[in-house]
Amino acid sequence: MKKIVLAYSGGLDTSCAIKWLKDKGFEVVCFIADLGQGEDFQKIEERALAAGALKVYAKDLQEEFISDFIVPALKANAIYEGKYLLATALGRPLIAKYLVEVAHKEKAEYVGHGCTGKGNDQVRLEVTTAILDPKLKIVAPLREWEFKSREEEIEYAHLHNIPIDVTKKKPYSIDRNLWGLAIEAGILENLEQEPPEDAYLMTKGPTGTSSYPKYVEVAFEKGVPTKVDGKALKLKQIIALLNEVGGSYGVGRADVVENRLVGIKSREIYEAPAATMLYTAHRELESLVLDRDLAHFKEMISLKYAELIYYGLWYSQLKEALDGFIDKTQKRVSGTIKLKLFKGSCVAVGRKSAHSLYKKELSTYGKEDTFDHKLADGFIKIWGMPYKR
Repeated sequence: MKKIVLAYSGGLDTSCAIKWLKDKGFEVVCFIADLGQGEDFQKIEERALAAGALKVYAKDLQEEFISDFIVPALKANAIYEGKYLLATALGRPLIAKYLVEVAHKEKAEYVGHGCTGKGNDQVRLEVTTAILDPKLKIVAPLREWEFKSREEEIEYAHLHNIPIDVTKKKPYSIDRNLWGLAIEAGILENLEQEPPEDAYLMTKGPTGTSSYPKYVEVAFEKGVPTKVDGKALKLKQIIALLNEVGGSYGVGRADVVENRLVGIKSREIYEAPAATMLYTAHRELESLVLDRDLAHFKEMISLKYAELIYYGLWYSQLKEALDGFIDKTQKRVSGTIKLKLFKGSCVAVGRKSAHSLYKKELSTYGKEDTFDHKLADGFIKIWGMPYKR
């Protein structure tokens, strides 16, 4: 019998996929990746077995996710189309890496996933799999099966006693990890409709947050967060803390109509309190310590780096080459940024670094000013010379 390793989330799609694959003659081995979803993985394993899985592998990948995926993306200031901090996109190549590993262990010729035919995740998982082991074959049930809607999947699950948590009244598709949360489907597909509050899981609405601002100081060493409010913490602890604090102040929400890789536009709701705070702080620190040409050039690199993540090209040669450049830029990105959280906003209000390029005596308009204003006349004439007609 054919054997397939299925990336299993415990959600509606992959739960139905187990039964569907078995009916197609596959032995189904499930792989569950713990990326900090905060779920009951024992329950998810039991659900996979109840749905018909032959065996289940579950692995805690949180530390690897942070060190090998989140940190490089943060150093790069990677954000897709100015709003999406790439939480789901960052997790996919890591999941694919272990799909391949389990397939080798199980001597399986196939790997599978629960991604749709018009989504980005199918590309990320399959391209990564092909890079790591081009001999493995891919099966994508959602591109082949007969179901036309999530409502039909729910009926199929009920018919075959497949345990699920989704309902027709709240048919959102949700993907969560410690870096953020992505929500789509249901009423969100109506672009004229404001997302209902029940769609959000990590953040409070601005009207429900404190009437007083919250100040948070984040310290970095060579581009990596190391402290919050002067207290040294592991990065996993920092992310958890900032998700809680930022979420309570409504920070990190994004309602986005984005350009998917496959060519369509889609509406996604994102929540990423910690990622938003760390991204804001990191960019502000870079603006303090990087010279103008390097800072401006890095902005272009950041855009390309985000595209590579979004497009599923984490293991591409270009991305690996850009890592070398980005790491070089982080040697002086050490210091502290004070953030102000208020009614959903997150802004930097204080900056400090031993590598700061800001010189008050040059910038001030007070009596401490040491800037030679007479030099400006010659500078302007030389600068504007090529543009005179």
